[in-house]
Amino acid sequence: MKNAKNIFWLLLDALLVIMFFLGIITFKALDRYGASLPITRTITVSADAKVTIVPDIAKISFSVVSEGGDPAKLQEENTKKMVAAIDFIKSQAIDSKDIKTAVYNLSPKYEYDEKKRKSFISGYTSTQSLTVTIRDFSKISIVLGKLPSLGVNQIQNVSFDIEDPDQFINGAREQAFKKAFAKAVSMARQNGVKLGRVVNFNENSGNYYPRVFGVEALGKGGAVDFVAPQIEPGSEELSANVSVTYELR
Repeated sequence: MKNAKNIFWLLLDALLVIMFFLGIITFKALDRYGASLPITRTITVSADAKVTIVPDIAKISFSVVSEGGDPAKLQEENTKKMVAAIDFIKSQAIDSKDIKTAVYNLSPKYEYDEKKRKSFISGYTSTQSLTVTIRDFSKISIVLGKLPSLGVNQIQNVSFDIEDPDQFINGAREQAFKKAFAKAVSMARQNGVKLGRVVNFNENSGNYYPRVFGVEALGKGGAVDFVAPQIEPGSEELSANVSVTYELR
């Protein structure tokens, strides 16, 4: 009889242990199921923030364009002018990594002979283009003013840009999310509820585009007199807009 009672209590203890673990498993399963259900009580708020951007680099694009009948001589003359321009730019403490060849082209010019009814090469055009990044803005007018006397006969544009715009975008985004949270807290308090976890969020940051100033192209030919314009980089505003959805408790 005593052995039977011992066996009974052992079985009961084992049953209780099994039920305990089954209860834990069931609770976790119900918790996961509950988390997977759509949240019906939420609040969505939007906020934006703006930051002022001041450009820190300028880019100048220019070309040496020549025409003639002898391609070898044409290429040689163009190269001499571009080398002189590059040497001058380097003399202004502009690093080689900020000087980039954009175009190097020698192409024939075709005309049509009505009598012979066929095209023929009437000459050649040599084009060499360079893009220069300037970090010291006091050098902009100096470079623009000197280039024509070195044989540069086309200056396409001057643009101002930010070398690392992400730092400004991140700052605007952070401010916008802080404003969204403060707004959500205030709205929840006014309606007698509390904020829960974030269930969704998105962000739309404004794009930053370089400020481009057109500079009238100089006529093809020899060096011409050129007075560099006073060009100011100015500033731009970049905005970030965010939307956050919170669960309500």
